[in-house]
Amino acid sequence: MRYPPRAAASLAAAILILQACDTRTPTAPDSATSGVDAPVALDNRGFRPPFDASNFVAQITNPYLPGIPGTAFHYRSETPEGVEINVVKYTRQTKQILGVTVTVIRDQVFLDGELTEDTFDWEAQDKEGNVWYFGEDTKQLENGQVVGTEGSWEAGVNGAKAGIIMLAHPKTGLTYIQEDAPDVAEDRGKALGLKAKVDVPYGSFAHCLQTLEWSLLELGVREHKFYCPGVGFVEEVSPKGGHVTNELVAITHF
Repeated sequence: MRYPPRAAASLAAAILILQACDTRTPTAPDSATSGVDAPVALDNRGFRPPFDASNFVAQITNPYLPGIPGTAFHYRSETPEGVEINVVKYTRQTKQILGVTVTVIRDQVFLDGELTEDTFDWEAQDKEGNVWYFGEDTKQLENGQVVGTEGSWEAGVNGAKAGIIMLAHPKTGLTYIQEDAPDVAEDRGKALGLKAKVDVPYGSFAHCLQTLEWSLLELGVREHKFYCPGVGFVEEVSPKGGHVTNELVAITHF
């Protein structure tokens, strides 16, 4: 991961947002699903509601990112290095962060069958339905050996703050803070629409949330992601040319 000067990164990200367009599934603003009842707290970097440790619930039930323990999502992507399989497991394990009981999610990436990334993510949902992201413990591996921990962070440590990985009421055009660990993880998301149709190996879906997601620390890198009601994340597409880079192939239980 490259670490450019933050001012340049912020300016570049702003330009990307203004230039962003959907090259695959056009969507339009939908005032009927704008979540007008949800409080909007904007700072100079995006939306994040006030943090209150007493305002969290035990389960993640947001329809665009349901987190039922014992569920595993399997994704496939073709890369220049080979075929990647990404397995995301919502475990029954929990962890205490900033006074909140968070769900532990294991995210593993296999390249041609070899484990290359092993990550534990921490998420929790507030009473309004926002799914918060409290950080990750990530390891990069080669030949079974850990070669790096780049991208690891935890809310409350070294100035990092919890972000929003999924909005309770996605509002078209709203930019929100996903990861907020200075110079480590500074991801942003923007809701583009709620009417996308998606076809992946696992199935066909309608009325899906389409987002634009990027990092302030990686200039020029951005993705369109699709989250479908009752399922969650199903597909990732490169805005340039509409190339599919990741798609849901199966959901299993353990």
